[in-house]
Amino acid sequence: MARSGSDHEPDHTQSSQARLYNPYQDLNIPIQTLYQLPTSPEFLFTEESLHQRRSWGEKLTFYTGSAYLSGSIVGASIGFFSAFKSFEPTDTLKLKVNRILNSSGHSGRAWGNRIGMVGLIYAMMESGVVAVTDRDDVWTSVAAGLGTGAVCRAARGVRSAAVGGALGGLVAGAVVAGKQTLKRYAMI
Repeated sequence: MARSGSDHEPDHTQSSQARLYNPYQDLNIPIQTLYQLPTSPEFLFTEESLHQRRSWGEKLTFYTGSAYLSGSIVGASIGFFSAFKSFEPTDTLKLKVNRILNSSGHSGRAWGNRIGMVGLIYAMMESGVVAVTDRDDVWTSVAAGLGTGAVCRAARGVRSAAVGGALGGLVAGAVVAGKQTLKRYAMI
């Protein structure tokens, strides 16, 4: 016995005009408010909610990666402009493109590695300061910046290490203050 089309079987021949099936249509539930997902992190224990900070591994990955990426972008743009300065009137288009790519790649790698190492040292310093003091605030970032600047410039002497430490502390303090200002006024 051949069955004709019933109400429960969809018609696959007219898929472009077919209405999509809504399994909640008989329940009179608005779909938009069906799933209320939380927007803030949920913690199993209250102790976890009191210490809302990244782990040392997350800091290491984030600071090193973002420093390498930003250093690579800056270095590639420096190499891009230096390639334009080195063009000769007899260069063909292929030679110009090759010169731009080589110069941008070389300079981007070099700057990315240098700035990435600074990010790595900063991440280690900040994790060390947080482990020793059990605080994660503005002064922790300033101390980590001070230590990073001093370590990065230590091979050039004591005076250079002191200047590098002071500059590192100032830069870290300015970055944290800028981040707090953006949080407050830009609602990020």
